Amino acid sequence: MPNKRSGGGLSATQQAAKFLGVSVLSGAVLAGIALPAFGALGLAAKGSVESFDELPANLKTPPLSQRTTILDAKGSQIATVYSRDRTVVDLKNVSPYMQKAIVAIEDSRFYQHGAIDLKGVLRALNKNVQSSGVAQGASTLTQQYVKNVFVEEAGDDPTKVAQATQQTIGRKIKELKYAIQVEEELGKKKILENYLNITFFGEQAYGVEAASQRYFSTHAKDLTLPQAALLAGIVQSPSRYDPVNDETEATRRRNTVLQRMAEVGDISEAEAAKAQKAPLGLKVTQPKNGCITAVQGASFFCKYVERAFLSDPVFGKTKEARAKLWNQGGLTIRTTLDPQAQQSVQASLKDHVYKSDKVAAASTLVEPGTGKILAMGQSKPYGYGKNETEYNYSVNASMGGSNFGFPTGSTFKPFVAAAAIEEGRPANQMYPAPYEMQYPATVQTCSGKAWVNDGNYKLENESESEKGPYDLKTAMAKSVNTYFVQMLADIGMCPVVKMTDALGVVQGNGDKVPEVPSSMTLGSTGLSPLTMASAYAAFASRGMYCTPVAIESITQTANGKKKSLEVPKSTCSRAMSEKTADTINTLLSGVVDSGTGQQAGLSGRANAGKTGTTDERKNAWFVGYTPNLSGAVWVGSATQKVKMTNIRIGGVYHAQVYGGDTPGPIWRDAMTGALEGKEAPSFNLVSIPSNNPGRGDDDSGDNGNDDNNNGNNDGFIGGLLTGGTTDGGSSTGGDTSTGGWENLFQGQSNGNGNGGGRG
Repeated sequence: MPNKRSGGGLSATQQAAKFLGVSVLSGAVLAGIALPAFGALGLAAKGSVESFDELPANLKTPPLSQRTTILDAKGSQIATVYSRDRTVVDLKNVSPYMQKAIVAIEDSRFYQHGAIDLKGVLRALNKNVQSSGVAQGASTLTQQYVKNVFVEEAGDDPTKVAQATQQTIGRKIKELKYAIQVEEELGKKKILENYLNITFFGEQAYGVEAASQRYFSTHAKDLTLPQAALLAGIVQSPSRYDPVNDETEATRRRNTVLQRMAEVGDISEAEAAKAQKAPLGLKVTQPKNGCITAVQGASFFCKYVERAFLSDPVFGKTKEARAKLWNQGGLTIRTTLDPQAQQSVQASLKDHVYKSDKVAAASTLVEPGTGKILAMGQSKPYGYGKNETEYNYSVNASMGGSNFGFPTGSTFKPFVAAAAIEEGRPANQMYPAPYEMQYPATVQTCSGKAWVNDGNYKLENESESEKGPYDLKTAMAKSVNTYFVQMLADIGMCPVVKMTDALGVVQGNGDKVPEVPSSMTLGSTGLSPLTMASAYAAFASRGMYCTPVAIESITQTANGKKKSLEVPKSTCSRAMSEKTADTINTLLSGVVDSGTGQQAGLSGRANAGKTGTTDERKNAWFVGYTPNLSGAVWVGSATQKVKMTNIRIGGVYHAQVYGGDTPGPIWRDAMTGALEGKEAPSFNLVSIPSNNPGRGDDDSGDNGNDDNNNGNNDGFIGGLLTGGTTDGGSSTGGDTSTGGWENLFQGQSNGNGNGGGRG
């Protein structure tokens, strides 16, 4: 028991309670006069009025965290993401039953008292004196609102949340002071509105609108009397009165609220009795939070948008500032995703590659001239279960992709050709291009220090019948390895480096492509489909490269007001001359007309592209474009451990997989659907005189066997990346599409000999 003064008078705390009541009744400033009363219970170190007065004058009210809605380019919802599921509504959009129920059960004298309910305070003080602690609160709705503001400001920081909810007199005094301010500034109706929007109702629902949706799949304005009473009852203890997990306890609590509403005259006894007999009538809507819920297989694109937001300084100078804005939510993000293109990509992937296959496929479509990402999908869905993955195979590691991307094979060759043409080589350039040859003894690099073939490395074409001389058009159509290595030796690696830099071509880990012949010609370095689609889009737009973008606009709603946020824009720059781009377009049109990419060719519109297959057929690619759409398709093992020979993919048996026969048809079907109903512009083709000797070669190119193997050299071309290591790297376990295995093996296969290099 608290000590009494000598003479048997009231204790210090009891005197304080009495003094507090007199102060309120006399109209004095409660905060300043009441401080000494609470100082005895540890309010302030100084135990003085000044300490109380030094509390900040204004309550910081951070914008309520709300859900963020991500939309496609047409305005349809892709997904909602939130740290707290909340939709702020005006009081006029809350059922009158709900307004009355929450007041009746939480603060029935809400409209009669000020910021503090004197009767409640005196009752609580007396109870707390008897228990020598804080056994009973006397919080009004206004004080509860203030406490919730503290909790909201604490966010997800457990320490700050504990401080905001701790049962101390000091915290209560802060509530008292700010409650007075809030009452003066907002008034009763606004306080009630704010309270209903900030309060937690359990089941991840913050605010009455989210709660109405969660428990009854209805809006707050349409809540019935029994429904409103149930929600009002939950607030006191969301876990104890959770109707989803304990219907009996929730019903008992609801009926208590109904009885209280009758006692205070909000409803009649008959209405209360009728409502108490009603079933709970739950119609629960499961929380749909995060990109995993995205429609049309757009989960990976959704995560790309999130990462783009969190990594771009336009949304905040620091990582913490961007994360705070994202978690605060209330954003409506309109993206570049074209629903027609996305649906077509997903349908094509589903038709050609099963999610249970040993290999996966990924595809990305980009708009030339704008950099807009129109579609992004893959065969293995977003998730954490069997045959699912959280890795986005279409993008670089920094955006949620693999550590190193995937070796691209011959799809790299057009970059070499573009660099050579920019250097002044003719479009019908001839090279001997034998079936087999040693790499050049030296090849010039940008540093001026030549690359040296100190391991006597050799390379060969796919078939012994492929032996030159060849001109560029035939070599591109047949994808002749030796031709492009000779072209690289002729111009040196620096022009290719300049070209790939201009086209935004970097490895999956963000590093530049290594200056070694296997990387600079045969695609032994890992790249992402988004990188490839964006680079090829520069050919389609006659030499203008545009950085990829996914966000069109963002509107932020905070404190009832909307404002537009600045968003990052694509940066477009000239990567090559129009003549060079037109020449490449002419060459790559031949690939789909009569070369290795015939199975990918589109009907009824101009199109161009290139096939690619890597060492041991671990990766197969098709990258192609029309004047108004560019797309890349990769098929392979995420772990780089599956050799695509004698394999079934999408129910179809393949003795050997080629870029033309597996990725090619995926690209064809995805592009066909994406472009349906769209205009069909033409390329600005150029005339390329044939320089090829009349040896009877068929330009159709090995019946679709698109690329040229390195024979049985154990992936030595990829090994050039590490100075000649040819053992293919070490690895354990089988192929998997979940967890961290993917990144582990991709790094090994990229660097130690299995990185690619087939034509």
